[in-house]
Amino acid sequence: MADDPLPELGGKTPVEYADTPNMDWIASEGASGTFLTLPEGYPTSSDVANMSVLGYDPAQHYTGRGPLEAFSQGIEMNAEDSAWRCNLIHADGDTLEGYSGGHINNADAKCLIEGLGEEFNCDDFTFYSGVSYRNILMLHGDKFSTNLNYEKPDASQGKKIEDLLLKPADNSPEAKFTADFLNDLMYKTRPFLEQHPINKTRSQSANMIWPWSPGKKPNLPSFKQKYGNISGAIISAVDVIFGLGKCVGLEMIKVPGATGFVDTNYEGKADAAVAALEDHDFVYLHVEAVDECSHLGDLDLKLKAVEDIDKRMIGRVREKLAERDITYAVLPDHPVPVRLRIHTRDPVPFAILGNHIKKDRCSCFSEVEAKHGSLGYLTGDSLMKLILNC
Repeated sequence: MADDPLPELGGKTPVEYADTPNMDWIASEGASGTFLTLPEGYPTSSDVANMSVLGYDPAQHYTGRGPLEAFSQGIEMNAEDSAWRCNLIHADGDTLEGYSGGHINNADAKCLIEGLGEEFNCDDFTFYSGVSYRNILMLHGDKFSTNLNYEKPDASQGKKIEDLLLKPADNSPEAKFTADFLNDLMYKTRPFLEQHPINKTRSQSANMIWPWSPGKKPNLPSFKQKYGNISGAIISAVDVIFGLGKCVGLEMIKVPGATGFVDTNYEGKADAAVAALEDHDFVYLHVEAVDECSHLGDLDLKLKAVEDIDKRMIGRVREKLAERDITYAVLPDHPVPVRLRIHTRDPVPFAILGNHIKKDRCSCFSEVEAKHGSLGYLTGDSLMKLILNC
């Protein structure tokens, strides 16, 4: 959601320009600040960002998003396995044109991934379907390395594929073998995808795989262990968020109609969050829609998604919890400037409203206002400790 000032919005950011009375209420009645979710030395990726928001130091716990998504799906990993996030992308000739295969729906993506599995699965690797374009490729055996340099597909649109291929990050034979193996697999599977009946009917085909962000089996301390026996739940539409929550012992709550895009079930997610507070002290409610709009470079759609989140989700939660003593916190997990269409490392704005938070002078929720908030600039687990008052 976080963005830069845009001339077409009169110098305002999308969240400043959009009508967001409920986020503004949290900021105006509470206090604001900024928080670093994407520290230097780690990918500008949602797994790093949400790990940071939950207060887990990437220097100690970062695994790559592949294992988190595999963990979310309940895929068993042996010590020698490595899990890779595997996008279905759209390639136009020798160029990566679309990171999401035209935002392929779940049913079509599942059909393509299962087809790939039937055609190519072997002792060395296995394909697993996920949500839309977000799938898993599991490599089996110690001949494969995870120490590779890779390019994020959503940050590589419009670039030549040959300039984006995997490269070994060290001089080991395993790293070179893995890079060569996967680059070959990307090209080898492309004719199968291009000729698949599913892609014959789509305006933008999902005609190539893109493996990235690998890692080994994750091992993180539990949320209760870290924050003093506080129980929690996590609500999302995407496996990387669920996987992270599951790794730290948060209850995964899946909402029917939660798609990870602008057609998601905002009201259902709001209702699930309210219900989860009957059994838990803390709920982490994640929405993917604005991220996707930003990667598409679609400002109008981003503005609509921001307003839908505010009114259809945050407003609904606020209304249903009006009589209860609740602490609210709102923040983006990372910026995606709509002009750049990629994640950036700028600190994100946050606002917290609760009985333990002293009201400051911020009048609305925005990137600009948050810089002047009384809660200042936070890093590490200080934000989560402040939210939880522990």
